[in-house]
Amino acid sequence: MASSEQKMSRAQLTAMVVGGMVGAGIFSLPRTFAGATGPLGAVIAWLIAGTGMYMLARVFQSLAERKPDLDAGVFAYAKEGFGDYPGFLSAFGYWMGSCIGNVSYWVLIKSTLGAFFPIFGEGNTVVAIVVASIGIWAFHFMILKGVQQAAAINKIVTIAKVIPILVFIVIVAFAFKADLFRFNLYGGDLTGSIMQQVNATMLVTVFVFLGIEGASVYSRYARERNDVGFATISGFFMVTTMMVLVTLLPYAVLHRAEIAGMRQPSMATVLEAVVGHWGAVFVSIGLLISVLGAYLAWSLICAEVMFTAARTKDMPKVFATENANKVPSVALWATNIVVQLLVITTYWSRDAFALMLNLTSAMALIPFLFVAAYGLMLVRRRETYDTIRPQEHTRDLIIAAIATAYTIFLLYAGGVKFIVLSAVLYAPGTALYIWARREQGLPVFTRVWDWVVFILAVVGAVIGIYWLATGYVDV
Repeated sequence: MASSEQKMSRAQLTAMVVGGMVGAGIFSLPRTFAGATGPLGAVIAWLIAGTGMYMLARVFQSLAERKPDLDAGVFAYAKEGFGDYPGFLSAFGYWMGSCIGNVSYWVLIKSTLGAFFPIFGEGNTVVAIVVASIGIWAFHFMILKGVQQAAAINKIVTIAKVIPILVFIVIVAFAFKADLFRFNLYGGDLTGSIMQQVNATMLVTVFVFLGIEGASVYSRYARERNDVGFATISGFFMVTTMMVLVTLLPYAVLHRAEIAGMRQPSMATVLEAVVGHWGAVFVSIGLLISVLGAYLAWSLICAEVMFTAARTKDMPKVFATENANKVPSVALWATNIVVQLLVITTYWSRDAFALMLNLTSAMALIPFLFVAAYGLMLVRRRETYDTIRPQEHTRDLIIAAIATAYTIFLLYAGGVKFIVLSAVLYAPGTALYIWARREQGLPVFTRVWDWVVFILAVVGAVIGIYWLATGYVDV
C-alpha cells in the first residue's frame, strides 16, 4: 500500500467492520432468541454480550498496537502468554470453529431453499447434503485457482447483507403491537428464571459477534490512525443496534411460541407473516447472496489460520505449502475435508443449524479467553506502558478485566454440554501438535500444566463420546 490512493477512508473502514460482523447469524436471531427468552431476557442478554464483546474488541486493538510483532493471528497471544500447547489449542480451536461456522452457512442456505423447495427440508436432508457438497468443492477449486473477492463483489455482498435487514426492521416496526410485546415480555409460558433464559442465549451472541476480532487488521490501511477507533466503535454500535432490533421487534408482531417454532432463517418467516410471501422471498435472496459471499471469505480465513500456524511451527509444516497461485493448498484441502465430513453428520442432527451455531461459539471461547487473559497479563505487568501511552494503564486494566470475566462467564453460560462436545474435537486435534513437535525434535509437553490440560481434554472427549453414543446429549 505504497500510495495514498490505496489507503482506506473512514467510511470504507467502517464498511469493512460492518461487513465483517454481519453474517448468517443475524438472519436466525428471531427464532433462536424466542426459543430461549422473551424481550426482557433478550435486552439483558444483549447488554451483557454487547458490553463484553466491546471490551474484547478493545483488548484486540490494544494488543495490536502494543505487540505489533505478534502478527500470526489470534493464537499468537495465547502462545506468547501461556506457552506452545495453549497456543496450539487456540489456533486449532479457532480453525475448527471457523470450519463449523462454514457448515452452518450451508445448512442455512439449504434451509432457506427448503422454504420454497421442500426437498431441502431444514437443510439436512440427503438432497441438501449432496447439493452442499457440490458447493463446497466448487468453491474449493475456485479458490485453488487464486480467485479472491474483488472490491465490487465485496460491495454487492455488503449491500445484500444490510438492505434486507433494514427493510425488515422498518416494516416490522410499523406493525408494532404494544399489547403483544407486553404479553411476551417475560417469555410467556417459558419456565425458568430470567437469568436462566439469558444464559441460554449466550452462545448465540458469541456466534453473531464472530468477526469483531478482525476489525483491527485494517489499521495499516487507514489514512488517519484515529479513523480505526472511529470505524471500530461506530461499526460495532451500528451492527449491535441492528441485531437488537431484529431480536426484539418480532415479539411485537407474533407470539413468542410462534416465533420459536419457525423454520430458519426466521427473519424471512417473520416478515412473511407480516407482509406475505414476498417478504420471505426478499429476505431469502439477500441472505443467499450474503452467506455465499461470507462463505468464500471464511473459507480463505480457515485456510489462512492453519497456514499461518504451520509457518510459525505450531502446526505440521505440510500445511504451510502453497500452490503456484500462492494459495495455501494443503490447508485448504484439510479445511474442506473437515467441512465435508461435518456437513454429512448434520443428517443425524435434530436441529443442525442450532448445533453448528453453538459448537462454533464453544470452539471460539477458548481462543477468546486466551486473548483476554493475555491482555490482562500484559497490563498487570505494565509491559509496554513505560513507553507507550502510560496514562491508559488504569483504563486498559478495567477493560481487560471485564473482557476476561466475560469470556469466563460465557464458558459457564454455554453449559457443560457444548464444552464437553468441544473436547471431542480438541483431544484428537492434539495429534497435529504432536506431529509438529516431532518434526522439530522437541518434547511434546514441557510443563506439568500442559499435561493437565491434555488429560482434561481426553477425559472430556471420552465423556462426550459416551454421551453421544447413549443419547444422553441430544444433537
